[in-house]
Amino acid sequence: MDYYLVLLLMLPFVWAFIRIVTSNNLSSQTLPPGPHPFPIIGNILELGKLPHQEIAKLSKTYGPLMTLKLGRITTIVISSPTLAKEALQKNDQAFSSRTIPNMAHVFDHHKLSMAWIPTNAKWKNLRKASATQIFATKPLDATQALRQTKVQELLDHINQSCKSGAPIDIGQLVFTTVLNSISNTFFSMDLAQYDSNLSQEFRDLACSVAKEARRPNIADYFPALRLIDPQDSLLNLTEEDNSEISLVDIKHLLLDLFLAGIDTTSSTVEWAMAELLHNPEKMTKARDELEEVLGKGGHVQESDISKFNYLRAIVKETFRLHPSVPFLLPRKAKTNIEICGYIVPKNAQILINVWAMGQDASLWQSPNLFMPERFLEQDIDYKGQDFELIPFGAGRRICPGLPLANRMVHLMLASLVHYFAWKLPNEMRPEDMDMAEMFGLTLHRAMPLLAIPIKSL
Repeated sequence: MDYYLVLLLMLPFVWAFIRIVTSNNLSSQTLPPGPHPFPIIGNILELGKLPHQEIAKLSKTYGPLMTLKLGRITTIVISSPTLAKEALQKNDQAFSSRTIPNMAHVFDHHKLSMAWIPTNAKWKNLRKASATQIFATKPLDATQALRQTKVQELLDHINQSCKSGAPIDIGQLVFTTVLNSISNTFFSMDLAQYDSNLSQEFRDLACSVAKEARRPNIADYFPALRLIDPQDSLLNLTEEDNSEISLVDIKHLLLDLFLAGIDTTSSTVEWAMAELLHNPEKMTKARDELEEVLGKGGHVQESDISKFNYLRAIVKETFRLHPSVPFLLPRKAKTNIEICGYIVPKNAQILINVWAMGQDASLWQSPNLFMPERFLEQDIDYKGQDFELIPFGAGRRICPGLPLANRMVHLMLASLVHYFAWKLPNEMRPEDMDMAEMFGLTLHRAMPLLAIPIKSL
């Protein structure tokens, strides 16, 4: 009797063992290849301080469709335009959900944010409101003078700085300009001044949130530990109600726009200026083009952007080398999907390593070099159709703020290059500049960009 009782008690364990073995064998046969995971923690230790770079190295060994185990989370990394197109275009619906980092749960942001909620009716409502009331051509044209005013305030501040001959923090000034441009669009007021610490505090806060969103978080990889997660950090914004979406929806929409729009736009301009200072001959070519199009005393206008062929190539090259969000926002598979003979399993996290795609020598000649000229020779854009260059993503979840970012980046960069000459402080040579990256949800420079403006107009 005791024998049968023992056998009965052992059956569940035998059944569980068989399931685990079968599951592991099935996974090894159907999942894309990847490095062997350690017990419990998986491949977390292989992420390093710059995960986009470390994962790009792993992809050279295991291929452009790769599996990583991050704690309990199965992650599929895509590192080629062909596979990115298959994921974001052919299987856009199946991969339209998000893997939500634990920090986004603060104030239930994950339930209300257009960036994180599923593509349901609420998402469509928010997306429509953004597309028609904020980022469409008509409302953007209507606020063009406002952006021009804010950029002129930036130029006036730099003009004053020219008198002292002291270096300025380009990233901080650009951040203040974008912050005030967006805050005036929504609130008709400036949130910061160039001579105050408020913009730097807000920038530090935005950078901290971006860093938290991409920092390896134990509660993201082991969901059972969310109740004791030590890394929660997020801010909350308020705004008036509106006729189409609720007050709560507006709060979270503005949070998305502020954190995403301000930080990514300003970091792109800072990286572009850093590359131009690092490559003085490119700066000269950009200045020559602007003077040719505008004349010696001409003023930069948004309506001129289409005429700046070389400047637009500079922006594209900056997006290639320094995409604002190197993995885009993570997606999640709604169901099992077959890609290239492998199975992307249901609920797997999907990362698109756009940074790795920008470094792919099979796609780009001398990928480590800053060469805007490559975009004068080939017709590639960043609006979601050319998958070699998708810094804003693609498919139904492409960044809705792309039209505004396009205007702001070109307007500020053209103004900084056209109205001022620049030199590095302390007799620094361009080749000695620190071009290191700091990883977060947004890819920042590890060191602030300091340069001395010289009035040229």
